[in-house]
Amino acid sequence: MDLQLRGQKVVITGASQGIGEGLAEVFAEEGCNLHLVARSGDKLTRLAERLRDQHGITVVVQEQDIAAKGAAGAIGKAAGRVDVLVNNAGAIPGGDLWQVDGERWREGWEVKVFGYIDLCREFYAAMKAAGGGVILNNIGNGGENTDFRYIAGSTGNAALMAFSRALGGRSLDDGIRVLGINPGPVATDRIVNIMKKRAREQWDDESRYVELLAAYPLGRAASVREVADLFAFLASPRSAYTSGTIITVDGGITSRRSI
Repeated sequence: MDLQLRGQKVVITGASQGIGEGLAEVFAEEGCNLHLVARSGDKLTRLAERLRDQHGITVVVQEQDIAAKGAAGAIGKAAGRVDVLVNNAGAIPGGDLWQVDGERWREGWEVKVFGYIDLCREFYAAMKAAGGGVILNNIGNGGENTDFRYIAGSTGNAALMAFSRALGGRSLDDGIRVLGINPGPVATDRIVNIMKKRAREQWDDESRYVELLAAYPLGRAASVREVADLFAFLASPRSAYTSGTIITVDGGITSRRSI
Protein backbone atom coordinates (compact mmCIF):
# COMPACT_ATOMS: atom_id res chain seq x y z
CA MET A 1 0.00 0.00 0.00
CA ASP A 2 1.33 3.42 -0.97
CA LEU A 3 0.81 5.65 2.06
CA GLN A 4 1.27 8.77 -0.09
CA LEU A 5 3.78 10.23 2.38
CA ARG A 6 6.75 10.62 0.06
CA GLY A 7 8.30 14.08 0.26
CA GLN A 8 6.44 15.09 3.41
CA LYS A 9 8.37 16.62 6.28
CA VAL A 10 8.07 14.90 9.64
CA VAL A 11 9.27 16.12 13.05
CA ILE A 12 9.90 13.36 15.60
CA THR A 13 10.86 14.12 19.18
CA GLY A 14 12.67 11.60 21.35
CA ALA A 15 14.02 10.16 18.13
CA SER A 16 17.38 8.85 19.29
CA GLN A 17 16.27 5.45 20.60
CA GLY A 18 13.40 3.05 21.24
CA ILE A 19 10.08 3.83 19.58
CA GLY A 20 11.42 7.19 18.37
CA GLU A 21 14.20 5.53 16.40
CA GLY A 22 11.69 3.05 14.99
CA LEU A 23 9.42 5.91 13.91
CA ALA A 24 12.33 7.55 12.11
CA GLU A 25 13.07 4.29 10.30
CA VAL A 26 9.47 3.82 9.12
CA PHE A 27 8.94 7.38 7.93
CA ALA A 28 12.30 7.28 6.16
CA GLU A 29 11.22 4.11 4.32
CA GLU A 30 8.14 6.01 3.16
CA GLY A 31 10.36 8.68 1.62
CA CYS A 32 9.70 11.41 4.19
CA ASN A 33 12.23 14.08 5.04
CA LEU A 34 12.94 14.13 8.76
CA HIS A 35 13.65 16.63 11.51
CA LEU A 36 14.79 14.56 14.48
CA VAL A 37 14.90 15.96 18.00
CA ALA A 38 16.41 14.52 21.18
CA ARG A 39 18.81 15.35 23.98
CA SER A 40 21.41 12.91 22.64
CA GLY A 41 23.05 14.65 19.70
CA ASP A 42 25.58 11.89 19.03
CA LYS A 43 22.91 9.19 18.70
CA LEU A 44 20.83 11.42 16.44
CA THR A 45 23.79 12.15 14.19
CA ARG A 46 24.59 8.45 13.73
CA LEU A 47 20.93 7.64 13.01
CA ALA A 48 20.64 10.50 10.54
CA GLU A 49 23.73 9.41 8.62
CA ARG A 50 22.41 5.88 8.27
CA LEU A 51 18.94 6.98 7.14
CA ARG A 52 20.34 9.39 4.56
CA ASP A 53 22.56 6.67 3.12
CA GLN A 54 19.85 4.01 3.05
CA HIS A 55 16.89 6.08 1.82
CA GLY A 56 18.29 9.17 0.09
CA ILE A 57 16.21 11.54 2.20
CA THR A 58 16.97 14.80 3.97
CA VAL A 59 17.50 14.40 7.71
CA VAL A 60 18.10 17.32 10.04
CA VAL A 61 19.00 16.73 13.68
CA GLN A 62 18.37 19.07 16.59
CA GLU A 63 19.81 18.45 20.03
CA GLN A 64 17.15 19.86 22.33
CA ASP A 65 15.74 19.24 25.79
CA ILE A 66 11.95 19.40 25.38
CA ALA A 67 11.60 20.55 28.99
CA ALA A 68 13.85 23.58 28.54
CA LYS A 69 12.26 27.01 28.52
CA GLY A 70 11.47 28.05 24.97
CA ALA A 71 12.12 24.57 23.56
CA ALA A 72 8.89 24.39 21.53
CA GLY A 73 9.60 27.71 19.85
CA ALA A 74 13.19 26.72 19.10
CA ILE A 75 12.06 23.45 17.51
CA GLY A 76 9.34 25.18 15.50
CA LYS A 77 11.76 27.81 14.24
CA ALA A 78 14.40 25.26 13.28
CA ALA A 79 11.95 22.89 11.59
CA GLY A 80 10.05 25.46 9.51
CA ARG A 81 7.17 24.14 7.39
CA VAL A 82 6.13 20.71 8.66
CA ASP A 83 3.51 18.20 7.51
CA VAL A 84 3.59 15.83 10.49
CA LEU A 85 4.55 16.30 14.13
CA VAL A 86 5.12 13.17 16.23
CA ASN A 87 5.32 13.91 19.95
CA ASN A 88 7.29 11.01 21.36
CA ALA A 89 9.83 12.37 23.86
CA GLY A 90 9.74 11.59 27.52
CA ALA A 91 9.19 8.79 30.01
CA ILE A 92 7.33 9.60 33.21
CA PRO A 93 8.98 7.82 36.17
CA GLY A 94 7.41 4.70 37.61
CA GLY A 95 6.55 4.22 41.26
CA ASP A 96 3.73 4.84 43.69
CA LEU A 97 2.68 8.16 45.26
CA TRP A 98 5.51 8.09 47.81
CA GLN A 99 8.20 6.70 45.53
CA VAL A 100 7.70 9.53 43.00
CA ASP A 101 8.13 12.78 44.89
CA GLY A 102 6.80 16.12 43.70
CA GLU A 103 10.05 17.14 42.02
CA ARG A 104 10.39 13.95 39.95
CA TRP A 105 6.66 14.04 39.12
CA ARG A 106 6.97 17.60 37.77
CA GLU A 107 10.17 16.80 35.87
CA GLY A 108 8.45 13.91 34.10
CA TRP A 109 5.41 15.98 33.21
CA GLU A 110 7.52 18.89 31.94
CA VAL A 111 8.67 16.66 29.09
CA LYS A 112 5.81 14.32 28.32
CA VAL A 113 2.73 16.32 29.32
CA PHE A 114 3.59 20.01 29.07
CA GLY A 115 6.21 19.34 26.40
CA TYR A 116 3.56 17.73 24.18
CA ILE A 117 1.11 20.55 24.85
CA ASP A 118 3.67 23.27 24.09
CA LEU A 119 4.70 21.61 20.84
CA CYS A 120 1.09 21.14 19.78
CA ARG A 121 0.45 24.83 20.44
CA GLU A 122 3.51 25.79 18.39
CA PHE A 123 2.99 23.49 15.41
CA TYR A 124 -0.81 23.65 15.25
CA ALA A 125 -0.65 27.40 14.59
CA ALA A 126 1.96 26.92 11.86
CA MET A 127 0.02 24.05 10.26
CA LYS A 128 -3.19 26.07 10.27
CA ALA A 129 -1.44 28.95 8.55
CA ALA A 130 0.01 26.55 5.96
CA GLY A 131 -3.31 24.84 5.27
CA GLY A 132 -3.09 21.59 7.21
CA GLY A 133 -1.06 18.89 8.91
CA VAL A 134 -1.09 15.94 11.27
CA ILE A 135 -0.16 15.74 14.95
CA LEU A 136 0.38 12.33 16.54
CA ASN A 137 0.85 12.04 20.30
CA ASN A 138 2.54 8.88 21.54
CA ILE A 139 0.87 8.43 24.93
CA GLY A 140 0.62 4.88 26.33
CA ASN A 141 -2.10 2.58 27.61
CA GLY A 142 -1.28 3.46 31.22
CA GLY A 143 -3.84 6.23 30.84
CA GLU A 144 -6.53 3.60 30.28
CA ASN A 145 -5.22 1.17 32.89
CA THR A 146 -4.63 3.20 36.02
CA ASP A 147 -1.79 1.68 38.01
CA PHE A 148 -0.83 2.58 41.57
CA ARG A 149 2.75 1.55 40.78
CA TYR A 150 2.82 3.98 37.82
CA ILE A 151 0.68 6.72 39.28
CA ALA A 152 2.47 9.72 37.75
CA GLY A 153 2.47 8.07 34.32
CA SER A 154 -1.12 6.86 34.46
CA THR A 155 -2.29 10.32 35.46
CA GLY A 156 -0.17 12.08 32.84
CA ASN A 157 -1.22 9.71 30.08
CA ALA A 158 -4.88 10.16 30.95
CA ALA A 159 -4.40 13.92 30.72
CA LEU A 160 -2.79 13.60 27.28
CA MET A 161 -5.63 11.38 26.09
CA ALA A 162 -8.16 14.05 27.07
CA PHE A 163 -5.98 16.75 25.50
CA SER A 164 -5.66 14.85 22.20
CA ARG A 165 -9.40 14.25 22.00
CA ALA A 166 -10.21 17.86 22.85
CA LEU A 167 -7.78 19.30 20.30
CA GLY A 168 -8.53 16.74 17.59
CA GLY A 169 -12.28 17.07 17.94
CA ARG A 170 -12.23 20.47 16.26
CA SER A 171 -8.94 20.38 14.38
CA LEU A 172 -10.34 19.17 11.04
CA ASP A 173 -12.03 22.58 10.80
CA ASP A 174 -8.48 23.87 10.31
CA GLY A 175 -7.37 21.04 8.04
CA ILE A 176 -5.39 19.39 10.85
CA ARG A 177 -5.76 15.92 12.32
CA VAL A 178 -4.77 15.24 15.95
CA LEU A 179 -4.57 11.70 17.31
CA GLY A 180 -3.34 9.89 20.39
CA ILE A 181 -1.71 6.48 20.16
CA ASN A 182 -1.60 4.23 23.22
CA PRO A 183 1.02 1.52 22.92
CA GLY A 184 1.07 -1.13 25.58
CA PRO A 185 4.38 -2.74 26.57
CA VAL A 186 6.91 -2.42 23.73
CA ALA A 187 10.15 -4.38 23.45
CA THR A 188 12.60 -1.62 24.36
CA ASP A 189 15.23 -1.26 27.08
CA ARG A 190 12.71 0.75 29.09
CA ILE A 191 10.16 -2.08 29.41
CA VAL A 192 12.91 -4.53 30.38
CA ASN A 193 14.05 -2.19 33.15
CA ILE A 194 10.47 -1.75 34.39
CA MET A 195 9.88 -5.51 34.45
CA LYS A 196 13.18 -6.12 36.26
CA LYS A 197 12.17 -3.61 38.92
CA ARG A 198 8.80 -5.31 39.40
CA ALA A 199 10.45 -8.74 39.56
CA ARG A 200 12.71 -7.46 42.32
CA GLU A 201 9.70 -6.11 44.20
CA GLN A 202 7.68 -9.31 43.74
CA TRP A 203 10.31 -12.04 44.07
CA ASP A 204 13.53 -10.25 45.03
CA ASP A 205 14.98 -11.65 41.79
CA GLU A 206 15.19 -9.41 38.73
CA SER A 207 16.12 -12.34 36.47
CA ARG A 208 12.50 -13.52 36.72
CA TYR A 209 11.31 -10.48 34.71
CA VAL A 210 10.85 -12.83 31.74
CA GLU A 211 7.98 -14.46 33.64
CA LEU A 212 6.20 -11.10 33.72
CA LEU A 213 6.77 -10.59 30.00
CA ALA A 214 5.41 -14.09 29.30
CA ALA A 215 2.06 -13.04 30.78
CA TYR A 216 1.48 -10.55 27.95
CA PRO A 217 -0.62 -11.45 24.87
CA LEU A 218 1.38 -13.76 22.58
CA GLY A 219 3.83 -14.14 25.45
CA ARG A 220 5.75 -11.01 24.55
CA ALA A 221 5.73 -7.25 24.34
CA ALA A 222 4.94 -5.57 21.01
CA SER A 223 7.81 -4.98 18.64
CA VAL A 224 8.81 -1.39 17.91
CA ARG A 225 7.93 -1.98 14.27
CA GLU A 226 4.37 -3.06 15.09
CA VAL A 227 3.84 0.28 16.78
CA ALA A 228 5.75 2.48 14.33
CA ASP A 229 3.88 1.12 11.29
CA LEU A 230 0.60 2.25 12.88
CA PHE A 231 1.93 5.78 13.27
CA ALA A 232 2.85 5.94 9.59
CA PHE A 233 -0.60 4.83 8.50
CA LEU A 234 -2.32 7.31 10.81
CA ALA A 235 -0.11 10.12 9.50
CA SER A 236 -0.99 9.30 5.91
CA PRO A 237 -3.84 10.46 3.68
CA ARG A 238 -5.12 6.86 3.89
CA SER A 239 -6.36 7.86 7.35
CA ALA A 240 -7.75 11.25 6.35
CA TYR A 241 -11.04 10.97 8.27
CA THR A 242 -9.43 10.09 11.60
CA SER A 243 -9.07 12.77 14.28
CA GLY A 244 -9.82 13.39 17.93
CA THR A 245 -9.57 9.77 18.96
CA ILE A 246 -7.19 7.39 20.73
CA ILE A 247 -5.92 4.24 19.03
CA THR A 248 -4.69 1.55 21.41
CA VAL A 249 -2.14 -1.05 20.29
CA ASP A 250 -1.57 -3.36 23.25
CA GLY A 251 -2.56 -6.84 22.14
CA GLY A 252 -5.93 -6.51 23.86
CA ILE A 253 -4.54 -5.85 27.36
CA THR A 254 -6.91 -2.94 27.98
CA SER A 255 -9.93 -4.93 26.79
CA ARG A 256 -9.09 -7.90 29.06
CA ARG A 257 -9.93 -5.92 32.18
CA SER A 258 -12.74 -7.29 34.33
CA ILE A 259 -14.33 -6.44 37.63
